Amino acid sequence: MLLAAMLHASWNALLRAGSDRLWSITIMCIAVGLVCVLAIPFVPIPARASWGCVLLSGLFHVGYNLFLIQTYRHGDLGQTYPIARGVSPLLISLGAALFAHELPDTMSLIGILLVSGGIVSLAFQGRALGRDTLLYALGTGCFIGAYSVTDGIGVRLSRTPVGYTLWMSLMSGLFMPPVYAFARDWRGLIRGPRETGLAATGGIVSVLAYGIVIFAMSFGPMGAVSALRETSVVFAALIGWLFLRERLTAYRIGACVVVATGGLFIGHAI
Repeated sequence: MLLAAMLHASWNALLRAGSDRLWSITIMCIAVGLVCVLAIPFVPIPARASWGCVLLSGLFHVGYNLFLIQTYRHGDLGQTYPIARGVSPLLISLGAALFAHELPDTMSLIGILLVSGGIVSLAFQGRALGRDTLLYALGTGCFIGAYSVTDGIGVRLSRTPVGYTLWMSLMSGLFMPPVYAFARDWRGLIRGPRETGLAATGGIVSVLAYGIVIFAMSFGPMGAVSALRETSVVFAALIGWLFLRERLTAYRIGACVVVATGGLFIGHAI
């Protein structure tokens, strides 16, 4: 899960650093779709009971992508990423309780609260948050919660974590290009090899990161797994500081320590 967290922060940093994020995330989805098409013949097909989740998750991922683009348009990585990622473990824990009857134990709940609280606090460092920034970041967090609970249920019904991940990712790869075509001209997708290769790499990294998460949710509690994934904010803070020239203050370091402590509670519990 820590590997997934690092990979997740890396592809978000690639997206945040890009000048045209709608194009970048569309290329990422296309790259993911192509990889899935090549890999699907070699893995089991998910059980029929999981196909509703496959389709619904693909739609939720498109909504997540669109909100994420707007979130990064209105704020920097170190401010918007914590809000979107910080609220999601709480929402996922609530969704898991409502739809999967999955209640966290005391240690896991403490860990989830520490992770979420530490992450969200990173966004508040003496800076005012614009209304649009806050709304888009919270909307992104809601989509994260929606697709995570959907995938947590779906992967358990599928009986094949790898097969479920590939088919769900393929849906996202199929749904996103028409959204781009609706907003812009298809010809705008064709750009230089370096720029396209960088975006495609981000897509492959993203599916690897989330594939690990889906595998973990196939046998672990959704809320705890998602909270461990959100330790990616620690990596995001470091990446933002090292490569995007964002400040790494004592306040941010303290919040990251709180997040790491929450991760230790969850690790002990599961």
